Amino acid sequence: MGVRFGLLGTGFWATETHAPALAAHPDVELVGVWGRDPDKAAEVAGRHGAQAHEDVDTLLKEVDAVAIALPPDVQAELALRAARAGRHLLLDKPVALSASMADQLTVEVESRELASVVFFTARFSDEVERFLAEAEGQGWHGARAHLFASIFEPGNPYGASPWRRAKGGLWDLGPHALALTLPVLGPARRVSAMAGPRDTVHLMTEHAGGAVGSFALTVDAPAAARTFEVHLHGDPGWRQVPTGSRDPVSAFGVAIDRLTAQITGEKADPCGVRFGRDVVAVLEAAEWSLSSGRTERVTPAPGW
Repeated sequence: MGVRFGLLGTGFWATETHAPALAAHPDVELVGVWGRDPDKAAEVAGRHGAQAHEDVDTLLKEVDAVAIALPPDVQAELALRAARAGRHLLLDKPVALSASMADQLTVEVESRELASVVFFTARFSDEVERFLAEAEGQGWHGARAHLFASIFEPGNPYGASPWRRAKGGLWDLGPHALALTLPVLGPARRVSAMAGPRDTVHLMTEHAGGAVGSFALTVDAPAAARTFEVHLHGDPGWRQVPTGSRDPVSAFGVAIDRLTAQITGEKADPCGVRFGRDVVAVLEAAEWSLSSGRTERVTPAPGW
């Protein structure tokens, strides 16, 4: 018997990405499903031969690990509960909506020596990981990224998501951009952000080594303006960062691989909860900057 997983969530991402990947994976078993809508939980569980649970703590008693596909504020609370129960975590981005909550989660995971992976989709394609490994230490001066999505068009499954409407491109697409640039530019120390048309956030990041990142992010772009491009620039010239060739289900399968490898003894994953926490701290500082009109310092992780 493989690693016993519980799935928390019954929305589109949970049912179309998490559940199929878990059910198809040869080394894990999807044994339980919980959702805020019990009827949907029963439907997803029945589709994959799992048991629906109306109580999270009951599900946690039956599993070794949980995959969570819920709004980030809901995810953070349930991930903390799961970690305190000793369960390994396969999380979605962003892991939380505040650095303080992400700090609590990181402390619980690391103090209990739990495995953790945060699913930044592009980071689970081989060519992306190869590029980032080869780019490290090559004298980059900065990054430029434009991530423009149009999720509010009719038929888009993400357009009905209240947290995405409230938090916009900064919190939905910002994690993807940062996941592709922080490993190369290093930790962000200061952030400045400005709002533009169509709820676009223009974000500047200053990094520990002096590099500067420039990001434009929106989930409400005109259809003709949709793009997902990330570039590095520096001593090697300009380089386009690959943004992943795997479909979400296949990429999530790799995330499962990487979590189970940790459970069986491999070292912490580069996309673990500590990295997820660093991404949240940058986004939180950007949100403060939007409100204050000033450059804001990124909250360092206490004691690390």
